[in-house]
Parts: sequence; structure tokens; C-alpha cells
Amino acid sequence: MNELWRVIVSMKRSADRAGVSLVTGDTKVVDRGKGDKIYVNTSGVGVIRDGIQVGSQGAQVGDVVILSGEIAVHGIAIMAVREGLEFESPIVSDTAPLNGLVESMLEVCSDIHVLRDPTRGGVASALNEIADSSRVGVNIRQDSIPLSEPVRGACEILGLDPLYVANEGKLIAFVPPGDAQNVLACMMQHPLGKQARIIGEVVADHPGIVLMRTSIGGSRVVDMLSGEQLPRIC
Repeated sequence: MNELWRVIVSMKRSADRAGVSLVTGDTKVVDRGKGDKIYVNTSGVGVIRDGIQVGSQGAQVGDVVILSGEIAVHGIAIMAVREGLEFESPIVSDTAPLNGLVESMLEVCSDIHVLRDPTRGGVASALNEIADSSRVGVNIRQDSIPLSEPVRGACEILGLDPLYVANEGKLIAFVPPGDAQNVLACMMQHPLGKQARIIGEVVADHPGIVLMRTSIGGSRVVDMLSGEQLPRIC
């Protein structure tokens, strides 16, 4: 790993001297003897419109949090295949390109403050990283989070919290309150946003912390996961 890091640093320095920007890159770490000798790595390169800033540090008090659809589908689908599990209703990965959905959202509101894909670590980890980077609090409602019955049942059987299970074809958006309903309506007209829901809002209280109103009316901290619920899948 140290040798790989030295190569990456050397490439970056060479690119800087040549006036070339490195626009994408990724590394993977696989346990010794665990790889299957096939590694596929893809990268997408696009253009961001002038004035669009959707990084994790952009959340503002009052923002509405929108989730584009049912969570935990990808992680449970991969786990089922790996472990040879069969469920009454097949669970199929939600992997999908989100550029079309994002483009339609930006047509409605060019002032979206944060866009994030809740991949490894799931929705909980993504929200915590945003709350920490923006130094704001985030309140979410458990009953508002879309979760299919097959995935809910699989998580109960496996003892997993769906908030921490990986997603692929989903996104989280932090949107100014005045634009939230228009953005939500736009998302629900797109094939990848039909099940979009408003799941919470940004508050000034408890900066850096995510709180969830539970189905039974209580409140709990949704913290960063310590370790991993599942073997790394992305």
C-alpha cells in the first residue's frame, strides 16, 4: 500500500509540473487471497455548470433533506448473492446512473446546496458526513424513509440496520425550503425518483449530529457506524 501511495503522489507531482489536472482516480484494497483476479474500475467525467456548488459543506439551516428512493436495496442484493440467500420476493440491485435525475433537479432549482450518493456506509454515514462538514444538525423521521418490505424483512433476518446498508442508484439532496416541493415533484416524475421522499431538515441545534424521530415517537442519535456491517462491496 505504501508503494501504491508513492506512485500516486509521483503521478500527481508530474501532472502538476505538466499543467495537467487529474480529474478522477480510485484505489481498492483487497484482503490477501480474497480477490478473484478480476478487477473492473470505471470512472465518469462530466462538466459542472458554473455556479453549482453541491459539496458536503454546503448544507444550511432550514434546508429540506430529500431522499430519491428506497434504501438498502443494493447492499442486501449483494449480500443475498454472496451468501446464497433466497427471499420470497427477489431483491435486485438498484445500480443506476443518476446524471439524468440530477440534471432535471437542477433545471428546477440551480441552488441545491448538497448532493450526495449514500453508497458505502449508507444513508446514516452520508448524513453524518454532511452534518459534520457543514457544522449543522440534521433531523430525520424514520417513518418518512422509504424502505421496501422485502428489504426490511431481510435486514431483520440478518440483524442489519438499513440506514447503514450501501446504496447505488440513490441520492440525497439538501434543498432550500422554498424550492423543496418543486424539486420533489420533479424527482417523482423521473424513473429514478418515483419514490422520492422528504425525510428531514437541517437545524441549528446539535451541529454535527444526526437525530432521528423513531416510529414509536422517541428520538435517537444516528451515529457514524463503527466498523462495517457488511463486507466491503464498493
